[in-house]
Amino acid sequence: MTRESEMQPADRQILKALQQDGRISNQDLAERAGMSASACWRRVKALEEDGVIERYTALVNPEAVGLNFHAMMHVVLSRHQAGHVENFIQAVMGRPEVLDCFATTGDADYHLRIRCRDLAAYNAFLEDFMFALEGVSTVKTNLILRQLKHETRVEV
Repeated sequence: MTRESEMQPADRQILKALQQDGRISNQDLAERAGMSASACWRRVKALEEDGVIERYTALVNPEAVGLNFHAMMHVVLSRHQAGHVENFIQAVMGRPEVLDCFATTGDADYHLRIRCRDLAAYNAFLEDFMFALEGVSTVKTNLILRQLKHETRVEV
């Protein structure tokens, strides 16, 4: 069922409802999808097993927990040796400041979305971590002044 063409209308209803409210009860979810609670539970389990539903999470307001510095980091690697790329990816995956990491085309090899307490914390992240990674050639930073849209839902 991993292909979009094989997805049933009820599956789409389930996914829309779960993206709006991940804590919805199975009974309410079943009503929205127009099926029995047991059938709904089986569909959700199948969507989880097929990897359509990756995980459940709570969305936290970063400023409310003191993460006031928000930036996009553009990273260029000096050499695309397998070891440098693998080490960079592994290192970035382990850093809590890195919310998103994209391998891209264009002027930078990677674009990272960073959140941390303040400019001092970001500077420490740069000096103690990013500049210490072997193979990192250039790092450019764009400060995010205001977030106009942040969406976690995808159209199904």
